[in-house]
Amino acid sequence: MTQPTDAQPTDAQPTESRPAAAALPGRPCSIAAALQILGEKWALLAVREIFYGNHRFDRIVRNTGAPRDRLTARLRALEEAGVVERRAYSERPPRYEYHLTEAGRDLAPLTQALLAWGDRWVSSEPPVVLRHHPTGHPDHPDHPLDAAWTCRTCGAEVHSPDVSLEILSPGWDHQGPTASGPEPAPDR
Repeated sequence: MTQPTDAQPTDAQPTESRPAAAALPGRPCSIAAALQILGEKWALLAVREIFYGNHRFDRIVRNTGAPRDRLTARLRALEEAGVVERRAYSERPPRYEYHLTEAGRDLAPLTQALLAWGDRWVSSEPPVVLRHHPTGHPDHPDHPLDAAWTCRTCGAEVHSPDVSLEILSPGWDHQGPTASGPEPAPDR
């Protein structure tokens, strides 16, 4: 999904705006922390468009259907979080393109999973197909991507029943806060 210009490796840059998973209400969780950045649809749709090779604001607006002010805010937040970066393409007038950082490129499996889920459970006919171009394998022609969740340690395909949860946050277990854990937030 990424254009070749986005495939250049960069050093991971921790950002000061990165929320600590424990600082959010409820269970300490990296999903909750990620949703602080990506949990609004215009943010993920902007990332999708940049993956598709649309780097200029007007194309991102047109292809997402987002209101310009909302998209501007989402792109700023993604930039502050280190997911996208702006690159100048014109000095007069000043104009910028949006490109994915390493953190943004790491969202490829997430966007692919959402696409596959939407194709299976929401869309009657898939509107796009991701194609795999196996580099270095001349005997493998281009084909539709059929990605799987694979364990990097053992190489086995992973299925949900084969996964268990190990709670690392002190004061929490599978069901929530333990007796020695944090006080639950009051109901509102």
